[in-house]
Amino acid sequence: MTRAIPLLLGAILLAPGLHIDCAQAQLARTVVSAASGNDANDCSRATPCRTFQVAHDKTLSDGEVTVLDPGGYGGLTITKSISIVNDGVGEASILVSGGAFGILINAPAGGYVNLRGITVQGIGFGGGVGIGFNSGFALTIENCVIRNHTGNGMAFFPFGDSHFTVINTLIADNGGRAGVYIQTGGSGNVTAHFDRVQFYNNSHHGLEVNGGSSSGAATISATVTDSVAANNLASDNTFGGAFASHTVTAPTTLSVIRSVINNNGLGFSASGASTLRVGQSVVTRNTRTFIGNVQSFGDNYIRGNDDPGTPPLIATK
Repeated sequence: MTRAIPLLLGAILLAPGLHIDCAQAQLARTVVSAASGNDANDCSRATPCRTFQVAHDKTLSDGEVTVLDPGGYGGLTITKSISIVNDGVGEASILVSGGAFGILINAPAGGYVNLRGITVQGIGFGGGVGIGFNSGFALTIENCVIRNHTGNGMAFFPFGDSHFTVINTLIADNGGRAGVYIQTGGSGNVTAHFDRVQFYNNSHHGLEVNGGSSSGAATISATVTDSVAANNLASDNTFGGAFASHTVTAPTTLSVIRSVINNNGLGFSASGASTLRVGQSVVTRNTRTFIGNVQSFGDNYIRGNDDPGTPPLIATK
């Protein structure tokens, strides 16, 4: 995929009489700046753009948008393989309200999207969602903050084979179904991995994976490692909590390893034919602890919960 672009540009440049304005208007690396950017610019380092959307549109597929300084950069719909990168210059933020998406990903089936160092902040009304995913092959989110959305913090509804990785990210104070909600919508297989992620104060589940609305033989396989789920509560504490796995039509597995599950309405919930496994984790002070097909590797610290529920089975394979 990435090797084809130089060959294609070379063919265009060699072909006599062809227009190359579109190719010239796009760069492999573009820059945004809140201090000096202007969306009429070409988004180069010398003449940066002001918003993520314009920079995205002026970036070649497989290219990169770099944040130059702190500021708000507006909502974004992603339709290509691209990286949006803030490596420590200060907060690069997107404010969301009125039912909108902060970032909506409609990438090609083979598309790769990387987001790093972005804050997506809800401003409290209208059912907004932080990050939504409809299509693409892989999404990587690192060092981000997704918080205060009245809808889901992240909503993934893939229609094909898709892979999600979330690293060192805060997902907090969101409404909707979950801080992160994953549901299959087609026949593709979905894998998701969350490493060093904090699921805090979401009004329903911290993370929910749901094998529903699938017309084919889809599966979801998700893992959570070295993470914390705390204070995820709902008005009905028997339903809302830290981690949930549901099967409607597609098999679903969720594994939680080396993590802390503390003070949630419910620790773990697995319904239908789904399986939820937990190992090397601390499970404490939850209103309810286990519902459904929850399996333990036998090496957890489970103490001080109000209602332990059905003791988890010991996972044998």
